[in-house]
Amino acid sequence: MENEIKELAVLASEAADDKKANNIEVLDLRDITVIADYFVICDGNNENQVKAIARGIEDKLAEERDIVPKKIAGKNEGRWILMDYSDFIVHIFHKDERKFYELERLWADAEKILRSEENVK
Repeated sequence: MENEIKELAVLASEAADDKKANNIEVLDLRDITVIADYFVICDGNNENQVKAIARGIEDKLAEERDIVPKKIAGKNEGRWILMDYSDFIVHIFHKDERKFYELERLWADAEKILRSEENVK
């Protein structure tokens, strides 16, 4: 089960990469919080790209694994879209919002299991 959740988070990161998301990271939060096991964090250059990344992730996970998010917030604005898949959460930021909120700094103790510098495919 745990490996499956990690695989889903990585699959979401691959879908983000397919839509040319920037600075993709997957954080392992299992030893830090009960909010979720993993965060997938990435950003886009503008609202349209942020929305396209979210659609790409939603479509890929639905098609390949038949899962849908429990909730999606921020989809209309395209500045910070949060996709709650229960065991993992996807944060898709507009690049300006990502710099402002510095979510990775808040979760600095989390192990980074994937960064966009690495090959996510």
